Amino acid sequence: MKNIINKSSLVVLILFTAISVGFSQAKKPTLMVVPSDVWCNTNGYMMEFDNQGTKVKIPDYKRAFQENADLLLVVAKLGELMAERGFPLESMEASLKTLASESAEDAMLTSKSGAGISESPIDKLKKTAKADIWMQVTWTVNQVGPKKSITFVLQGLDAYTDKQIAGASGTGNELIGATLPVMLQTAVLSHLDNFNVQLMAHFDDMFANGREIVVRIKKFDSWDGDLEKEYDGKELNSYIEEWFTKNCVKGRFSTSESTENMMLFKQVRIPMYNEAGTAIDAKGFCKGLQTYLKKEPFLITNKLMMKGLGQASIVLGEK
Repeated sequence: MKNIINKSSLVVLILFTAISVGFSQAKKPTLMVVPSDVWCNTNGYMMEFDNQGTKVKIPDYKRAFQENADLLLVVAKLGELMAERGFPLESMEASLKTLASESAEDAMLTSKSGAGISESPIDKLKKTAKADIWMQVTWTVNQVGPKKSITFVLQGLDAYTDKQIAGASGTGNELIGATLPVMLQTAVLSHLDNFNVQLMAHFDDMFANGREIVVRIKKFDSWDGDLEKEYDGKELNSYIEEWFTKNCVKGRFSTSESTENMMLFKQVRIPMYNEAGTAIDAKGFCKGLQTYLKKEPFLITNKLMMKGLGQASIVLGEK
């Protein structure tokens, strides 16, 4: 009787594991289709952003969506083609509206002592949309007599690291009297499945090895401690590295820089989702480290700040 029960338990366990693996493999990355920087610049949709005293040009997505009907058609067609292939989509227009409604909250991204973290409007948009991958598109319409064709470039960018993880480009057949969405579909269709294979390869790697982020540890000048301060005979920087080893997927991270005043961790691999099934970003992951540093034996007041989805900074010594 005992053997029968054990065998039944084993069967249930195998079934549960198979279902769990199947679910994770079936899950696809969330996409957001956006116009490329090149397209925005060519068509005059750029604005200047003050990045801690340095003027930086960035795409003015809001104005582009409000003024350019072709952009709406291209984004809608690409979204439709990806949705047909089972990829969930985030609407850029909807995310821009949400971001505008939260502008007052966004303006508060500085510490009480004035220290801030450089964060562009695009970083804030990424936090609002929370897409896994930005599908960036550039296109031009070619015309020879009555015939028209479209040349396109598609880039899949990891929203957390900005690394390109998929790409496709080409020129469609010359057509007479075709609309922009039809020309785009003609040009893109033969490349789209290979593009999606590249997206899924990246997404599968993230499931297996974790999502990649960057973490910085810094200190306020007003704090009398530093990262080489010893607790029970061991330096603070060693405790922090031990925390990363324990909490990163497969203990994977790289200590890029380490001084008494700062530490920089790159290729930090974090879990894709928390226990509730919600996607984890850099801030969510670093809350654990923030809490760890507040407890005994450290008792360090600190401030956690975020840039986009994939970069977080913990500044020691103040809130």
